[in-house]
Amino acid sequence: MYRVGDIVLVKDSMQAGYRYAIEALPGRDFAPDFRPHLTPKEMLAMGVFEGKYCNDCRPELPADWFTDARTADLPDPSLNYFRVKSRQPLRIWREKGWIIGPDPRGWFQWYCRYYLGRRLPEIDQRQIKRWRAFRRHAAQVRINCDPGDWSCRPRQRQALLQWSYDPLI
Repeated sequence: MYRVGDIVLVKDSMQAGYRYAIEALPGRDFAPDFRPHLTPKEMLAMGVFEGKYCNDCRPELPADWFTDARTADLPDPSLNYFRVKSRQPLRIWREKGWIIGPDPRGWFQWYCRYYLGRRLPEIDQRQIKRWRAFRRHAAQVRINCDPGDWSCRPRQRQALLQWSYDPLI
C-alpha cells in the first residue's frame, strides 16, 4: 500500500490533518529490541478490542488488514479471541498517561503506524519500552496455567494478544 517516501494524511473521527512520512519498508526494519509476535492484520483477524478499535481508520490502513478482521459497529466482547471484555474508556487511558505522542488511540495505533513504516524515534523508544514491559503477563500465564489450558486467565491472554504477544503460550 505505502512505499518509503509516501506521506500519509490522516482524517478520522479522532484526528484530522495529521500527516506522517513512511520512512521504512512496511513490516520491516524494526528496532532490534522490538519483535512482536503478530502483525496488525493477524491481530485484527484473531479478534481484538471487541471489534471496535479502528473502524473509522480504514482509509489509513491497508484494506487487506480488514479482509478477515472481526469488526463491529458497537463493542462486542464475543468478537475477541478469548470472548472477554477488553476495553477501558479512552478517558482512563488518558488519565494513566497511556496515550503517547500523535496516536490518540494508544499503543495499537502506534504499532499499526510503526508497522506501516512511520518512525518517530523518541515515541518509538517509549512505546517499545512499554511493549517489552508487558511481557511480564506472559510469565504470569506460564507460571499459573497448565500448558494448553487456554481457558486459564482469558483476560490476561486477551491483553497479551492486544499487545502482539502470543496468547497461546
